[in-house]
Amino acid sequence: MNPVIMPPPAHDQATRLREFVLEKKDSVSRSKITGMRSVSILSGKGGVGKSNLAVNLALALADQGMKVMLLDADLGLANIDILFGVVPKFNLGHVLRGEKELSDILFQVGERLTIIPGGAGLRELADIDDQRQAWMIDRLSFLENETDVLLLDTSAGLHKNVLAFATASDLSILLTTPEPTAIRDSYSVLKSLWQSTGGNVSVGLVVNMASDANEAEMVADRILSAANQFLGCEVPYLGCILWDAAIRDSVRRRKPLLLAGLNTVSVPCFKLLAGKILEPRQEAEGAARNIGEESFLRRLSSQMAKRGD
Repeated sequence: MNPVIMPPPAHDQATRLREFVLEKKDSVSRSKITGMRSVSILSGKGGVGKSNLAVNLALALADQGMKVMLLDADLGLANIDILFGVVPKFNLGHVLRGEKELSDILFQVGERLTIIPGGAGLRELADIDDQRQAWMIDRLSFLENETDVLLLDTSAGLHKNVLAFATASDLSILLTTPEPTAIRDSYSVLKSLWQSTGGNVSVGLVVNMASDANEAEMVADRILSAANQFLGCEVPYLGCILWDAAIRDSVRRRKPLLLAGLNTVSVPCFKLLAGKILEPRQEAEGAARNIGEESFLRRLSSQMAKRGD
């Protein structure tokens, strides 16, 4: 199992975070990211905090100077808009049908974060012919020139479209909690993902709602040891998000934790995870993966066409 990366104990989190930010100012730049990084967030079951992770991770990446696009790719229960307290009228489906331009459906959250309402438009992308797909890809192509990181908040479980997102992405974050059912379902997702792609996928594990770093490490060890023993794969542990009542309160207020500027126990966790994503790819993703030079959008289009609706 790869070395464990996790937030420090609560008493020295602030000190470590200040050191981390100073290090990143010196060492992290866009030159480290060759083109747009695409990161899908997966989970075995609902209720593990996937959308909250997507929202706050996007804000943490933007805070570190990245231009971030957050795509709501949960086709069954899109809720990024709720967490931000906005009500989008249009999504990618309207662009696909020629009813709206892409610029009409985007909304800005801060200087460096843009949200893309996906909705049914992503499902429709799998059903159109090659010519129409090429047209849609051309409409979206500016993302890969103007964006440093594209985050995709996918549906829970491993349905056909979720598998397409994960396969097309540079990195997939598999999120679990210490609950036994979440642990079981996370392993099932990892198994399906690994077997269906022949191991040609980059995935890392994050433990959410952990009471402390030790509990998170034990949860990760259970999943990753089983993956190593029964699947023959080594999956990196990317860290944990500590349980934080302020996250629940932020959902009720419809204002993400990092956007509210609060300094609670989970905030350093999001920032450390954002930094992990920005590390050189071979360190952040574990084993090397040959995905070639094809763009994320073309990989996604190809995967969705293969798998169908």
